[in-house]
Amino acid sequence: MNLDLTYNISLDIIKKVVIESKHPGPSATGSFLPASVIALFSFDKEPVLFFIKKADDKKYAWSGQMAFPGGHSDPEDNNRQDTALRELKEEMGISKNNVKILGSIGHFSTINNREIETFIGIWNQKEKIIFDQSEISRVIPIHLSFLIDLHIKQGFNKGRPDIFDLTYPFEDVVIWGVTAKMIFHLIELILNEIKNSALS
Repeated sequence: MNLDLTYNISLDIIKKVVIESKHPGPSATGSFLPASVIALFSFDKEPVLFFIKKADDKKYAWSGQMAFPGGHSDPEDNNRQDTALRELKEEMGISKNNVKILGSIGHFSTINNREIETFIGIWNQKEKIIFDQSEISRVIPIHLSFLIDLHIKQGFNKGRPDIFDLTYPFEDVVIWGVTAKMIFHLIELILNEIKNSALS
């Protein structure tokens, strides 16, 4: 697929795939622990996604991993979206007043019994990112165009690979596991929407 990646991916396309597409539903068993994350975009010339790299702490199950900001649901959270926004404030210092939530792209399970609902948010960049280095080593912005180009180069648009092969390397880090599953789902929706728009 030949795409002009700098580009055709507008906020309208992302809104459409979030709102109109089919996304993975919650587990039918209810045996998973609930959690939420937010795939946070900013828009300047093109969309950028923000990732956090967890601090290297061997006592922590997610030590050193790339992820979206988020975490487990607390009793005071009204819903999963509240969880994602609370965690965004705690982890990156970004207030919910500066984020527009477009919706959820579904539920994704992990091997350690977590079910993570993933929300898409647009940040207006009116605050500085502030994070606790004891929990997060870095915040890493990645252009969506880079991830899509990598997705295509690795042949992921021809079929979802095994979970161990589903990785998105970027500079000195690698996105894998459940975060890679979220990215795969979102990119496939975007590519399908671009393809369908070109045919119509």
